[in-house]
Amino acid sequence: MRSMPLTATVLEASQWTPLAAHHEARARAFGEPFVERRMKGKKHPIEDFLFTYYTQKPGQLYRWHPGIGKVLIGEQAGERSDWKFYRSVQTPHGLGYEFDAHSFVQARARAIEFARIILAGTSERAGNFACFGLHEWAMAYKSEVNGIRHEYLPLRLGATGTDQVVESEKIRCTHFDAFRFYTPQAVELNELQPTRETQRDLEQPACLHANMDLYKWAYKLSPAVPSELVMDCFELAWDIRTMDMQASPYDLGDWGHEPIRIETPAGKAEYVRLQKEFANRADVLRLKLLEVANELPLAPND
Repeated sequence: MRSMPLTATVLEASQWTPLAAHHEARARAFGEPFVERRMKGKKHPIEDFLFTYYTQKPGQLYRWHPGIGKVLIGEQAGERSDWKFYRSVQTPHGLGYEFDAHSFVQARARAIEFARIILAGTSERAGNFACFGLHEWAMAYKSEVNGIRHEYLPLRLGATGTDQVVESEKIRCTHFDAFRFYTPQAVELNELQPTRETQRDLEQPACLHANMDLYKWAYKLSPAVPSELVMDCFELAWDIRTMDMQASPYDLGDWGHEPIRIETPAGKAEYVRLQKEFANRADVLRLKLLEVANELPLAPND
C-alpha cells in the first residue's frame, strides 16, 4: 500500500461528493437530451455533434475526476478501486484513492506528448481571423454532384448560391480535421493542404475547430484533468458549434437559429467578433490544459 504523496490534498466525502454531483448535473443537462433523441431515432445538427464527432460518450462525461494531486476519502471513494488510472493510497485519515499518474503516462505517453505539442504550438501562433467559416461551405461545394453531409438540412442559398460563395472567397483553412471533409472539387481551392503530419505546424488559436478540440484534449488527458475544466472546454465547444453552424450554408431556421450571413460584410464582421470572443476563452483553457499536461511525469524512456 502506497503512502499519500506529501504534496497531495485530501478531500473528505463532505468536500468532494457535492462537486461530483454538481458536475454530473452539469454534464447531464447536455447528455440526456442527446440520449433521448438517439432512442427516438432523431437528430439535431448542432447538439448531437459533441457526442458523435468526438469519442467520449455521455456516461464517461458524467463521471467526475478531481485531477492531479487530490486524494479522495470516504465510503463512496471506494468505487474508484475499479476505475482505470486510479490507485489506493494510505492517508492519515484512512484509505484514499487518487489519480495514478505513472500508469497513465505508461499507457498514454504518445497521446500526452502530442497534446503537449499541439497545445503549446497553438498558443504561440498568431490567429487567422479571416477564414469566415468557409470550411463548412467547402464541405457542401458542388453538392449537386456530391450530395451534402447533412442531408436533412436545406442549403440557405441553394446549391448554385453555395458554390458561388465558395468560388468568390479566399479559402485558407489550417485545420486538417475540417479540411479532410472537403468535397473533392473544393480541396484544390484551399490555399493550404493540411495533413495529420503538419497539424502540429498549422494549428492556430483563431480556428473554431482547433478551439472546439480543446474538449478532445481535455478528455484525452483525463482523469489527470479536473472535470470542471473538461466541462469548461465542453461548453466552449458547444457554443462554437452553434456559431459554426449558424455561419454555415445550411438553413437552421426550423431549429431556431438565425444565420450569420458570412457572404455579406455585416456577416463577416459578426463572425470575426464572435470568433475573437471564442479565441479569448480558448486561450485561457488551452493554457490550463497545457499546465496539466506538463505536470504529468515524463515517460520512462524520455
